[in-house]
Amino acid sequence: MARQTDTARRRESMIIVGGGLGGLSTGCYARMNGYRTRIFEMHEIPGGSCTGWDRSDFTFDWCISWLLGNGPGNEMYQIWLELGALQGKEMRHFDVFNIVRARDGRAVYFYSDPDRLEAHLLGLSPADAAPIREFCAGIRTFRKALAAYPFLKPVGLMGRLERWRMLASFTPYFNTIRKSIAVLMTDFSQRFQDPLLREAFNFILYEKHPAFPVLPFYFQLASHANRAAGVPEGGSLALARSIEERYRGLGGEITYNARVEEILVEHDRAVGVRLSDGREYRADIVVSAADGHTTVMKLLKGQYLNDTYRRLYTSLIDEPGQLSPGYVALFLGLRKPFPAGDPCTTYLLGERETAQLTGIRCPSMNVQFRTRHYPELAPSGSTVVFATYFSDIAPWRALSQGPERSSRVRRGEELHTLPVKHGREYLAAKRRVRNGIVGFLDERFPGFKDAVAVADVSTPLTQVRYTGVYDGTFPGWNPFVEGAETVEEEIKKSGPVLPGLSNFYLSGVWATIGGLIRAAAAGRHVMQFICRDDGLEFTAEIDPDAPLPTHLVIPVGRPAGPARQAAPAGADGAERPEDSENVETGALA
Repeated sequence: MARQTDTARRRESMIIVGGGLGGLSTGCYARMNGYRTRIFEMHEIPGGSCTGWDRSDFTFDWCISWLLGNGPGNEMYQIWLELGALQGKEMRHFDVFNIVRARDGRAVYFYSDPDRLEAHLLGLSPADAAPIREFCAGIRTFRKALAAYPFLKPVGLMGRLERWRMLASFTPYFNTIRKSIAVLMTDFSQRFQDPLLREAFNFILYEKHPAFPVLPFYFQLASHANRAAGVPEGGSLALARSIEERYRGLGGEITYNARVEEILVEHDRAVGVRLSDGREYRADIVVSAADGHTTVMKLLKGQYLNDTYRRLYTSLIDEPGQLSPGYVALFLGLRKPFPAGDPCTTYLLGERETAQLTGIRCPSMNVQFRTRHYPELAPSGSTVVFATYFSDIAPWRALSQGPERSSRVRRGEELHTLPVKHGREYLAAKRRVRNGIVGFLDERFPGFKDAVAVADVSTPLTQVRYTGVYDGTFPGWNPFVEGAETVEEEIKKSGPVLPGLSNFYLSGVWATIGGLIRAAAAGRHVMQFICRDDGLEFTAEIDPDAPLPTHLVIPVGRPAGPARQAAPAGADGAERPEDSENVETGALA
């Protein structure tokens, strides 16, 4: 990429488009390195997709079911601490990552501990000993390999010696990594003789991901086993607000209800932004942490695209499977506790259930009794349930009428994320989803339907309205497919820039691949490129006065069978009583 060539003065000011985790992270690291910053966010709160909202006296948390890097022993953890995301909070870790329950009621418990997982799987199907032992051995290997995974510095800025050292650190794990990235989980699962295991392994990560090799399954389960992928006290919006507080504490500015309509360019240099109300703001550097398609095709009017970016954003983006799927989510606030409800279960569905779920891509649904994660977000003695399924946006668009987003003036202020009317057919489809899921759960948890006090359904169109993201996808490019690999190679080669445009950079999930930790790391990475271009040494620090997080291990109800034995708590956690009701209604309050 072309480095900064304007030597008359150092670039000092920066505008950041978007106040999601990528934008907040970029702002924090920019302030750590002395840049004056201002974030423009179209919503009235920080976080983007990392969010929650209130309904009655319940808070519905939309995002974090697990947070990679929320425990020590890996570079992800350092990034969260630098951003002030975890300090002073309790990190909660379940000893079961997910339960996959078949149509006949049989269930597979995917324990965090690979030894317990192996024993459980062998108990279900001794005939499948070979693939079971291979899979659990892979998790054990990845538990060690996690410490070597690079998150702090982008590969594109590593020198030859640094790259050699990085590769050398993976030498002990090379064979496992090589095999796990070369085999799709859909193929690996076919090795099981037991029909339940053959199907259940595809749903370890809550939904079925046909393009995923075995590697991310190892990575996620190993992170859980290392107590580095639990949930943070307070939930998603609290995490975003903690980073916002860190950003403001470093001297950064953020302006809400401010939708950027255009990135201003003069003589092939980004010089500022124009807001939807016509106001213009200038800066030496513009960084967009907004949706990738919006950034390159709307804010920059489709200019400054080389062949790679032109193909990404004009054709490849619309090909099936290139973007992560959208979600339909049902939140329920229940006026009674349901101690039998597990933190996380993927139900495999039949035709009767899926017929009511508009847009469903795969016959499965993930159900979380969310008060097991975040009891502080609901009144005592109540329950929040979060049910989701992968959904295409097209069926919802076909039912919708009117605009997908609409800015309106309220009390003299322009607001950009207010609800819009989609018409009767759209509302009827949402009611069918709600009634279908409530009926399904009422069959399994007596009294469930009568306990519902509040319900809220979001669709991919909700995500479009709320964040402006292309087709309601979250979080952007689907890993392990052509689009994702193309983005990674382009940024590794040229940096997070667009060809021919100076003083402009990309950040956030569309400039990387993955979820929240990748968005946070993107802010660190883009600032390393900016510091490189300005001839500065990049710096980052952890607030030494902020208390470190604490960690708690929470047991999950066990399958029926022999007498249960409590799992070891782990070095950094304390074991709670085995009884699920105590865990849900009192132990975490």
